[in-house]
Amino acid sequence: MTSTPPHTRLPSRGVIEIAGDDRRSFLQGLVTNDVMALTPGNTTYAALLTPQGKYLFDFLVVDDGERLLLDVEAARRDDLIRRLMLYKLRAKVTITDRTAELAVAITPDGREDPRHPLLGRRAILPYVEAEKLPADESAYQAQRLRLGIPEGSGDFIVDKLLILEGNLDYLNGVSFKKGCYVGQELTARMKHRGKVRKRLLPVQVTGALPPDGTPITEDGKEIGELRGGLGARAIAYLRLDDLAMGKSYRCGDAMVTPERPAWLPETALNPGQEEKIG
Repeated sequence: MTSTPPHTRLPSRGVIEIAGDDRRSFLQGLVTNDVMALTPGNTTYAALLTPQGKYLFDFLVVDDGERLLLDVEAARRDDLIRRLMLYKLRAKVTITDRTAELAVAITPDGREDPRHPLLGRRAILPYVEAEKLPADESAYQAQRLRLGIPEGSGDFIVDKLLILEGNLDYLNGVSFKKGCYVGQELTARMKHRGKVRKRLLPVQVTGALPPDGTPITEDGKEIGELRGGLGARAIAYLRLDDLAMGKSYRCGDAMVTPERPAWLPETALNPGQEEKIG
């Protein structure tokens, strides 16, 4: 499996800055991963959930020593800023959109993506420097889909998908040792019981790629839906009890064949058999 191109700007990504004395504790109480363990110069992956443990946003958090920079889905950055402002209260933080000044790029000098090393090395660069790079991210998206790694609202279903259904616990996106955060109770309960009955999984598509949200069926019974895709690869939200790896299912005028990515253990496809905590 090849790596991503060495130099690529990712125009689908935006940058939000969280600065101020309380920046770490503020984010720590909100997101799924342990921000307090993040050291300057490093990156972690995390998500912001509803109180019911459902997906709202996922992003990478970069500590540059003086501030936290969130590598986010550009199209939804205003929504994320509004959500963060709801929780700001008296915290000594400022929350600023820096997308006009900073850009996300894949570059050999960047930091390894915490989700998977084959996603390439990411950097947040001054925009005047990053705009000199190619802005075609199709190779990055193709690699991400080959790896079966979901990203953003094109794959995750906002305010519906439970975060463990998005495999964040296998993508280094959830800490089960940190304290409370928004949506923590249900997330911990699901992991403790080891019963995740639906998951986002990569699929091979035969035929023209159907639109996002197209139902996936077997003998007329809906077993899931297609999410984001490119060419013959896509991500699908599938009910595990109805699923057989390697079998093809109807999706609009196409057929899709689910696969288990190498980083996802076989037990994760069998509700009740995956690793539990507690």
